[in-house]
Amino acid sequence: MGEVGLPARVLALAHGSALAYAPVAAATAPGQVSLQQMKHLYRGHQLTSQTLVYCVIGSPISHSLSPLLHNTGFIARKLDSVFLPFLVENLREFLKAVPDFGIRGISVTLPHKQSILRHLKDCDTLATQIGAVNTVVVRRDGSLFGTNTDYLGVLRALEKKLPLAKSRVVILGAGGAARAAVFALVRAGAHVSICARRESAARELARASGAEVLSRRALKSQRFDAIINATPVGMHPHSPISPLAPSELHCRILMDLIYRPQQTQLLKLAARKGIATVSGVEMFLAQGMAQFEIWTKRAAPQSAMRRVVLAALRDEERRRSRA
Repeated sequence: MGEVGLPARVLALAHGSALAYAPVAAATAPGQVSLQQMKHLYRGHQLTSQTLVYCVIGSPISHSLSPLLHNTGFIARKLDSVFLPFLVENLREFLKAVPDFGIRGISVTLPHKQSILRHLKDCDTLATQIGAVNTVVVRRDGSLFGTNTDYLGVLRALEKKLPLAKSRVVILGAGGAARAAVFALVRAGAHVSICARRESAARELARASGAEVLSRRALKSQRFDAIINATPVGMHPHSPISPLAPSELHCRILMDLIYRPQQTQLLKLAARKGIATVSGVEMFLAQGMAQFEIWTKRAAPQSAMRRVVLAALRDEERRRSRA
C-alpha cells in the first residue's frame, strides 16, 4: 500500500496478476494510480514480462517528473519499456529487489546520489571524481555501473546564457547536485566558489575540485557572474521559501536547480532585481535526455519530452494559483 507500492501496482498484470485496480476518479487508498495514468503514462495493460523496467529512486519521490519524461520518450521511440518511481528510504534493501523487478536502469535523486557509490561495481572516472552518481546501468550480470549526467545538465543549461571560461560563479550547497555543478564549471574554466551550510563539506568539495570556499556574508559585498542554487530549499511543497535574501543577490545570472516549481521564490526575487534567470527545468531536461540515450542507445525525442514536461509544470502552476 501507499506510495511505496506504486511500482508493483503498475507491473501487476505483466507479472501474472488477473486484475489491476485503477480508480477512474478519486483514489480509494493511498498510492493508487489513476486509470488515466495507468493506461496512458505507464501503459500497465500493455506491459509484459519482457518489458524493460527503468526507475527513479529517492525520498521524497512523488514530485518527480522523470516518469513523465522517460515514458514519453519510450512511447515516442516505440520501445517496450516503462519508467517507474520508487520511494526508497533504505538503499540497500531496494537494491536487493532490483533483480525481482527486472530493473535495467536507475535514475538516482536525493538523498542517494553519494551513498549509491559504495554499491557500484564500476563507475566512470568523472562520476568518481564528482563523488556523486545520478545514473545507473544494471548490466546483464546484475552488476551496477554508475555515471553522472547532472554534469551535462548544468553545462548545457548555463552555457547558453554565459561564457563560462573565467566567469565567477557561486554554488550554493555541497551535496550531490552541487558536486556535479562545481566539477562541470571548474572544468569549463570558471572560477568557482562554494557557499554551504556544512562548512566541512564545502572545504572537502573545494579541495577535490579546485574550487574555493566562500562565506555566506561575502554574498552581500561581492559581485558574481552567476549564482547557482544546488540546495533543495524552495522545492515544492516548501516553494514560498528562498535560500537567499534579495540583499545577497549580486550577479548577472541566477540559476536554480530546482524545477518544481519552475519559478521558485529565489528566481522570482532575482527577476525583480533585473537579474537574468535560468530555471532548473533546463538542467532536468538535459540530464534526463542524456540518461535516456545511455540506457536505450537511441536518440532522445527531445521535442516530445520537453513539451510534456513544460505542459505539466504549467498545469501544476495553474492549479496551485486557483487553490
